[in-house]
Amino acid sequence: MVQGKKILIGVTGSISAYRVCDLIEALKAEGAEIQCILTQGGKRFMTPDTLRALTGKPAYSDMFQDHAFSGPLHTVLADEADLIAVIPSSCDFIAKLAAGICDDLLSATIIASKAPVLIAPAMNDNMFSHPMTQKNIQALEAIGYQFVAPEEGQLVCGRFSMGHIASQDKLKSSIETLLKK
Repeated sequence: MVQGKKILIGVTGSISAYRVCDLIEALKAEGAEIQCILTQGGKRFMTPDTLRALTGKPAYSDMFQDHAFSGPLHTVLADEADLIAVIPSSCDFIAKLAAGICDDLLSATIIASKAPVLIAPAMNDNMFSHPMTQKNIQALEAIGYQFVAPEEGQLVCGRFSMGHIASQDKLKSSIETLLKK
């Protein structure tokens, strides 16, 4: 399903960022080409070196960082992607996308792309259930973005509640489903 597909994975500021490592390995094992973008918050939980070791490609985080492409980094990445997956997505990043703000590499790449977008929220249960977060998710769904709902699980705040990132199986299955379309 993912053989030969170019998947751009955006990693935002969430403790669950480490969960993307196993997903990258599973997708690569099936022949996917993975490119990663880290937001500034994502860099607090994951390093560019870790993602480069897993993907074999540099992990970008700055719209103006040096690269080997002949055009602007965000548009080249946007045009190359068969799918963009934000795993994990913070509450802040969902709000930013819903407002159309593209002040970093990941949001600018998403807005410049025609590829399907998959978002996997991971956050505190109160943040996830907040009416503004739900409104932002609905707004993004209305324009065609897909979501992999979080699950109940142990949260960093100490509660066992909704907001835990979806399982690797659900994430991988959602990616495969979107790539079939």
